[in-house]
Amino acid sequence: MKKLNKSRKGFTLVEMVLVIAIIVILAAVLVMGIGTYLQKATAAASSASAHNSSISILVNAIDAELS
Repeated sequence: MKKLNKSRKGFTLVEMVLVIAIIVILAAVLVMGIGTYLQKATAAASSASAHNSSISILVNAIDAELS
């Protein structure tokens, strides 16, 4: 009679393919999320830059009035 409890060493091909598939799916989700956050960050930076420019113009106008 053969032993049923053999000690296994290493991974099977199916296990390796499954792990790689999970990693690829997680990477795809990460890349899509980063793209969204980059768009939001660019929009926020543009808005902040426009706001800073308008404040700078107002400060310069007030400074010109006081001089």
